[in-house]
Amino acid sequence: MEDKFRLSEYKVLIYRMFLGYLFYFIARVLFFAYNTHLLAVDNLSTLLKLCYYGMAFDTTALLYVNSLFILLSVLPLTINTRPGYQKGITILYFITNFLAYATNFVDIIYYRFSQVRSTKAVLDVLADETNKKALLEHFTWAYWYILVIYILCCLCWVWLYYRVKVIPRPVKHLQPYFITSVISLLVAVALVIGGIRGDFAHSTRPINMVDAYKHVTVPNQGDVVLNTPFAIIRTISSNNFKIQHWTTTDYINANVKPIKQYNSKPATKPNVVIIILESMAKEYWGSMNKGANIPGFVSYTPFLDSLSDNSLIFTNAYANGRQSIHAMSSVLAGIPSFQTAFTSSPFAKQKIESIVSVCNSMGYQTSFFHGAANGSMGFQGFGSILGFKNYYGRTEYNDDRDFDGIWGIWDEHFFQFMGKTLSTQKQPFMATLFSLSSHDPYQLPEKYKTRFKGGPLAIDKCVQYSDNALREFFNYAKTQPWFANTIFVITADHTSQTYYPEYSKGVNRFAVPILFYSANNAYALKGTRTDLASQMDIYPSVADLIGYNKPFRSWGRSLINPAPAELPRVINSTGNIYQLMQGNYTYLFDGKNITGVYAVTDKGLEKNLMTNNPNPEMNTGIADCKAFIQDYADRIVNKKLN
Repeated sequence: MEDKFRLSEYKVLIYRMFLGYLFYFIARVLFFAYNTHLLAVDNLSTLLKLCYYGMAFDTTALLYVNSLFILLSVLPLTINTRPGYQKGITILYFITNFLAYATNFVDIIYYRFSQVRSTKAVLDVLADETNKKALLEHFTWAYWYILVIYILCCLCWVWLYYRVKVIPRPVKHLQPYFITSVISLLVAVALVIGGIRGDFAHSTRPINMVDAYKHVTVPNQGDVVLNTPFAIIRTISSNNFKIQHWTTTDYINANVKPIKQYNSKPATKPNVVIIILESMAKEYWGSMNKGANIPGFVSYTPFLDSLSDNSLIFTNAYANGRQSIHAMSSVLAGIPSFQTAFTSSPFAKQKIESIVSVCNSMGYQTSFFHGAANGSMGFQGFGSILGFKNYYGRTEYNDDRDFDGIWGIWDEHFFQFMGKTLSTQKQPFMATLFSLSSHDPYQLPEKYKTRFKGGPLAIDKCVQYSDNALREFFNYAKTQPWFANTIFVITADHTSQTYYPEYSKGVNRFAVPILFYSANNAYALKGTRTDLASQMDIYPSVADLIGYNKPFRSWGRSLINPAPAELPRVINSTGNIYQLMQGNYTYLFDGKNITGVYAVTDKGLEKNLMTNNPNPEMNTGIADCKAFIQDYADRIVNKKLN
């Protein structure tokens, strides 16, 4: 009997993929059973909830592993049901799935040693081992029962696979067969792409490891949500945290100064509101460009310019990363991102000392606000790791009448939501707001399309809109009792479209504003500073302002009471190149060699001053660059961020 629409084949394909979910579930339960004491899961309902959330990560892993198998199963061929063809794709199915599945069982054992799902970093470690055979023999002997369970699971998988078979059927009606086959192929491709990304929504990036932690209250529970094939696949190109030995710990302590301590004593604990503005680079702010002598310069931030007149602003400040999630770790935890985001690395799940942990220890109510779908950009997951007590997203806003149709809730409405939410919280509080409306595709609410005309760049009108949304937020905040004792910190996550040639220069592709404001004159947040500053200076500056007087880990420095011994410096990455600004020079470092030294005023990096005989300051800068990167990798890899 002919099946001209191939429905029976598609049913078998769905069944075979279902088996993957079933056995990943079994592996997750076994992982939990063997490591119960490490995972802080107290009851069956919590375990089942974590397993449910894990299905999204299973989907991505299974689709990666089975993408070729799925393609071969749905190709519009006339031989798909023949025994020889089915035998071939069956062999492919079991080889790829069993290899990936085995990594889950490795972690059943290895997790108690690493307390993190194995990633590409583990493969790198194994690659450097000279006794791989001995290690394999040892673990096989010591944990033989895990191997037996794995084999039994594989045998059950094979048995169940053959319970449902594709029946050979002739193809007589070629036209409907090929038309439906092509349609099915396109649908399958779309579903695979969406499943691998973890979502079809434009506003979300591909699902990553850090997203597992948005579902949990204890970070280790995130490892129940994850599976090992996913962790390895997602970190294939993410491990740029290799331990180096260029210098000594004494040199690092003396020159990088990763441990800070301040002794300010504010009369009361101030509230803190940190505002990270999507894409609102220094280029768009009039107050940040006074004296820059840029021909034809136009400001698109009239409110922020007026606020700057009564604030402490830094006009020579830079981002420590290139993406939104980079800014979150840089601003809140003082952790820059170089080739890849720290938050997407296999080392993100660890105790991290940050302004969040500092405020939590001082009795602050801590909250994170972002108007996109909860989990967007990885903010909720990383926020959970940092220890935010509250997360407010599009779900908590709970009114999609104010949804922009792509990213989330319009800034105007969401900023007001944050203000009203803060008015219900006990003081002192620390809140972080991450805006979203000044983002591609650069839309405006209908009622503002004639008001905000913008300029030559598509983003300009959205900068005007978000600036006005801030004006309305501050107008509301001024009426609230908490406003008088609140410190506001405003910066941008990264740069965006450029119009003026000055901001197309290499160094200025990281130029962002930094502003501190308080209506309370006791904090003396007034003036314009031109010394080097960066996002990672915000965390120690806030710790200083609120009177945290214990030693803490920070690669940045306090901008409020700068110590002469703490050199102003900025570090970021152009991709595969580290870029350090310090003193009179900017240094480019490829991880092995200094590839360029430029005058710090040479924003376009046009004249390389590197010679065979660098001057003493250059030698110090080169040594400091290597020392910083060495300490950065050491603290991240060896979990010394707390």
